[in-house]
Amino acid sequence: MAIIDLYNRMGGEEGVRRLIDVFYDHMDALPEARLVRALHPPDLAESRAKLFMFLSGWSGGPNLYIEKYGHPRLRMRHMPFSIGEVERDQWMLCMRKALDECIRDEEVKAFLDERFSHIADFMRNQ
Repeated sequence: MAIIDLYNRMGGEEGVRRLIDVFYDHMDALPEARLVRALHPPDLAESRAKLFMFLSGWSGGPNLYIEKYGHPRLRMRHMPFSIGEVERDQWMLCMRKALDECIRDEEVKAFLDERFSHIADFMRNQ
């Protein structure tokens, strides 16, 4: 799959924003996501904005995150947080629920699930 098409196949800005909102809604509501939720600030507005900006550029849309913050340096930015297998799995639980609700294109959904799984595992530091 061409990464340039990914942003549009996800629904462009509206689709990416919806995915992020549904993802954080699940993180905020699911008791089984409490450990990963505890790694975030009480107000998720900034987390939502940053993930939206990152995912926009990562998926082939506007490079909003890089324009505002520079290179994402994902692993470095996540090092202050204790992220083990449980936190990774809780993050993926929320993301998979969001993918199921927001992404209708099965090829895109499978691609995102695989890539997010890889990234989530890469963030582990415990």
